[in-house]
Amino acid sequence: MTGAATLFVDQIVYDTRKIVQEENCVFFALTGEFRDGHTFLEAAFSKGIRMFVVSKDIELDKFPEAHFIKVKDCLTALQDLAHAHRIQFNYPLIAITGSAGKTTVKEWLYHLLSPSLRVIRSPKSYNSQLGVALSLLELHADCDVAIIEVGISKPGEMSRLAEIVQPTIGVFTSFGRSHEENFKTTEEHLSEKLNLFKNVQKTFYPSTIQLTIEQNKKIHGVSLKPETFKKELTLIPFDDLASRSNALVAIALAKLFLEDTKVVKERISSLPQLALRMETFEGINSNTIINDTYNLDLDALNHSLEYQIRVANNRKRIVVIGLDEDNYYRKEEVEKIVMTYEPDQLFIIRNNEKLKVNFENAVVLIKGTRKADMQRLAKQFRLKNHKTFVEIDLSGVRHNITLFKSLLHSETKILAMVKAQSYGSGVEKMAAFFEQQGVDYLGVAYSDEGVELRKQGIKLPILVMNAEEDGFEDCINYQLEPAIYSLGQMDHFIKELIFQGQTAYPIHLKLDTGMRRLGFELKDIPLVCEILQAQPEIRVKSVYSHLADSDNRRDKRFTEHQIKQFNQGTQLLNYHLNYHFDRHILNSEGIANYPNAQYDMVRLGIGMYGITSNPTFKQKLQPVLKWLSAISQIKELSKGESVGYSRTFIADKPTKIAIIPVGYADGFRRNLSNGKGGVYIHETFCPTIGRVCMDMIMVDVTKLHVKEGDKVVIIGGKQTIEKFASQMDTIPYEVMTSISKRVHRVYLEE
Repeated sequence: MTGAATLFVDQIVYDTRKIVQEENCVFFALTGEFRDGHTFLEAAFSKGIRMFVVSKDIELDKFPEAHFIKVKDCLTALQDLAHAHRIQFNYPLIAITGSAGKTTVKEWLYHLLSPSLRVIRSPKSYNSQLGVALSLLELHADCDVAIIEVGISKPGEMSRLAEIVQPTIGVFTSFGRSHEENFKTTEEHLSEKLNLFKNVQKTFYPSTIQLTIEQNKKIHGVSLKPETFKKELTLIPFDDLASRSNALVAIALAKLFLEDTKVVKERISSLPQLALRMETFEGINSNTIINDTYNLDLDALNHSLEYQIRVANNRKRIVVIGLDEDNYYRKEEVEKIVMTYEPDQLFIIRNNEKLKVNFENAVVLIKGTRKADMQRLAKQFRLKNHKTFVEIDLSGVRHNITLFKSLLHSETKILAMVKAQSYGSGVEKMAAFFEQQGVDYLGVAYSDEGVELRKQGIKLPILVMNAEEDGFEDCINYQLEPAIYSLGQMDHFIKELIFQGQTAYPIHLKLDTGMRRLGFELKDIPLVCEILQAQPEIRVKSVYSHLADSDNRRDKRFTEHQIKQFNQGTQLLNYHLNYHFDRHILNSEGIANYPNAQYDMVRLGIGMYGITSNPTFKQKLQPVLKWLSAISQIKELSKGESVGYSRTFIADKPTKIAIIPVGYADGFRRNLSNGKGGVYIHETFCPTIGRVCMDMIMVDVTKLHVKEGDKVVIIGGKQTIEKFASQMDTIPYEVMTSISKRVHRVYLEE
């Protein structure tokens, strides 16, 4: 070590592009196959870094007042640091490895355990030799359990990682061909994976992984069979085998840590569809397209290539990889990985260049970095044959916004909610439309929704209502304004702002006045004010709350109580803060029923789509959404013939049925089976017959003169969205947000 000083470190960087905070920051000069961190020392120094960990001799004269720690290997030193940090904590640490499914199991387990437990997990897909070390450095005392992903590619790596991680519980998701070329035998590969679990209390794995009795004993294995959690697996919102296997493991772990099995069951049905999931669809020229264009993570690439082999089933396999200029240096590495799977053809596209080759009857895997814009290529291959689609009447939306505006003061601002794909109507298109209409703000649920809007060129201020810690960096990078609802969340965001050198960043305070969800309570406000006065990093842009009972016109006492609570809270904040902030509490129903509480801004949501419980106001609004399809086929049933799965309908007389290409995967829920729901054809209600299938329904058209291709109205005209929601035993909100993204959207405007 050069230089005599006491050094304090609270930030580690290894990429000069990610340097924002230089104080108490150390740069590790990591050396890899393609880049040597030592070549970036001067760049790091120019950005203010004064502490370095290196493995080579340095010309110290080039770095005045800098401190260098020379080690044998920088990655090993970083891992040693991570190990020293890890052993400070004695709460359970779950280590997950496997050829595929690591990130999915990690995120689903987090979903099942949180918020019952305080869980910390590996960020993104940090499971490499470097990623594991960085993940361990995220551990902190305010936690109940940690979940760490662990991946390997070469012999000897797992023993090292097991020593660093010291897991207490093991998870083995799957065992496949990923990195198999680096091992002498399959047995050696499997043995290397199992090294992670030598000292754990238990190791959970699906029964599809075949282990010997001796192997199972060494890792204290628990082999999980689907029938063990048969009821729970029926609740997951996915049907593919990989998802069922991943859910099986996540459910078993959740039940190990949580005594309340009822809570676990409730959360199973809402397991999120992760961004890293592949999309498979039928393409032009009889091709099957695997659209996996989210990123070019190499572990995910192996998974995608394995998946392609399973889908292909002896069909021709073609791989298309897109690399932007910043990642083109990875071409040889990517090519080497892909060719181990022996595809029929491989195309590597550079920097958005066009692919001038036509494919026929092949399974085409499309993957690449975001900047390479491979998503656009995937769309070009999509088979554009949409019989079922949703129409959005933008003229109707404009009319409804104008109608709500008529209840407001001229100076009152409007925030248009575009969360959940703008209630299923398509967030990018609707956000651009609202911007054209002159609304003042947009509201989203999560930061990734706001990021997509910024990428689409949306300039309006965007309020992120469920701002999570993992999304804080995106909030700052894309100028999104987070809602702050707890002291812990506020503290995390302030730390991120300090890290990025930001001051006076706009935030929105959420008050809980009776909804009993997210939000500060009135008793928290004095402490909140102390923090606001002491931290120049944040500045309150608005204060808001949610009404719990704004559609109740018979008994207004609870809403009036909430408004009173909101007044008290904002008055107290106004007393302590010496600057103006906006206030807002009204949603669509609140505007219609409590216009006197409009304050500085209101939040328009589903009301823009013509939906309200106020009958007087409803008459003035225009319906906006239509869900349409067409008859695919017509069949004649004889008496005694059955229809659909489980033969739940048997004709008691000659019956004519029409098959419609819409099903529960599109949002036409399964509980609409056997006549509970239906559609309109030729202005006549046609009830469902038999069970609703994933991709189609059968309806009774016995009394109608119909033909294939005739128009079918699922929502619209006589079948209002309120009526359809009633048949589904739900509300219009859920209907709109449940219509699948695979259903094509068409926008109409006069």
